[in-house]
Amino acid sequence: MKSAIKNNKKHLLSLKQVNMAKNKSQSQYPDPEFKDYLNQLSNPNYQGGSWVLPDNPTPLEKSKHELCREILIYQRKNKLTDEEIAQQMELTLPETEDILHYRINYFTLDRLITYANKLFKTEPLKIGIVRA
Repeated sequence: MKSAIKNNKKHLLSLKQVNMAKNKSQSQYPDPEFKDYLNQLSNPNYQGGSWVLPDNPTPLEKSKHELCREILIYQRKNKLTDEEIAQQMELTLPETEDILHYRINYFTLDRLITYANKLFKTEPLKIGIVRA
């Protein structure tokens, strides 16, 4: 009886190994378009996507990130294209995309405030200190 159980365990282990080998040979992402997208994202020279705040951000980084966030909210609320919001802020499209993707290292705080003021002409722009 013990030998039959041992043989069954060996058989099950070999089946698992065969299945694992099959899974490795088959792509985890069968859709070629999605696979291309993943390759693009993993490219070290890829410039797309939004930036996140670093661990323990400085007050300056938090302020710039918050201004970018408010500009993005304004764009979505008013259903504006990137081109339309760029025109309102009097910026080029690449500069606008940098703001919309939180690339805060490309801008000084005073520049972001200037751009935000161009959008929020009717709403006052309030800047304050937030304590955690």
